[in-house]
Amino acid sequence: MVEQLIQNAMKKLRIIYVFSILLAFTLLSCEKDYENLYTVTNYADFQMEGDEVVFNPFGTPYTDPGVKATEAGTELPVTTTVSGDFFGGTSFDPNVADRYIYTYSATNSDGYPGSTTRTVYNIETGDLVNNIAGLYTSTVVRNGAAAPQYTDMEYVVIAKTGDNTYVLSDAIGGYYDIGRVYGPTYRAPGLTITATNIPGNQFTFGTTEVGTFGGVVTMQSMTVDPAAKTIVFTSDWDAGYTFEVTLTQVQL
Repeated sequence: MVEQLIQNAMKKLRIIYVFSILLAFTLLSCEKDYENLYTVTNYADFQMEGDEVVFNPFGTPYTDPGVKATEAGTELPVTTTVSGDFFGGTSFDPNVADRYIYTYSATNSDGYPGSTTRTVYNIETGDLVNNIAGLYTSTVVRNGAAAPQYTDMEYVVIAKTGDNTYVLSDAIGGYYDIGRVYGPTYRAPGLTITATNIPGNQFTFGTTEVGTFGGVVTMQSMTVDPAAKTIVFTSDWDAGYTFEVTLTQVQL
C-alpha cells in the first residue's frame, strides 16, 4: 500500500516536471516573439538657438540662429522651411509684413520625423494718421454678445500693400481662429481696404469669405483713433452675423 502511494506520488512529480519544462520553453519562445515585435527608437531632440517668438524690426534683414537636432547624442541634418502665416510666401522678406513661421524638421535613424517651429513677426507700425498698418490685439462683439475669450486676442495684422491700400489678415477679428481656437482655416483673410482720407475716416472696402465655413464678409465701416491707437470696424457675414471689432495697435 505504502509502495503504491510512493509510485503514484513519483508519477505526479514527473508530470509536474515535464509540464514545467514545457512551460519554460513556451515562455522563452514568447519572449523571443515579443523581442521581434518591439524596438526602441530615439526621436529627434531639438535645441533652439535664440527665442521661439521674435519681433523683427520692419525693413531689417533677419538672420535665423537655427536649430540643432540630435538623436541619442548624434547630430541629425535639419531642414528649414519658411511660410508667411497671414499673407503667404515661402521666404522671409524684411519689407513684407507677415507672421513668418520657421519650421525645422529632422528624421531619426529609424525613419521617424520630428519638427519644431519659431515665429518671427515682421510688422510695419503705422502712425494711424497717414498709415494704418500694424500688429493689433482684437476684441470682438458678435451680434451684441461679448465674452472674455474674444477679448484682447493675439493677433490681427493690417499690412500696407500700396500708397493708400491695405490688406487685413482676418475681417472678423480672429473670432473663430483665435477666440474659438478653430485655427487659421476659419479666418476671413485678404479683405482689402483703400484709405481715401484716414483722419476723416473715409475708406472703401473689398469683400472676402470665411475660410472653411464659406459665405461672404462685407465690411460696413471703419473708425481710426490715433490718440487711443485703436481701429474699430464692423463686418457683416451673410451667414447672419455682425462682428464689431476693436483693434488695439501693439507698439513694436
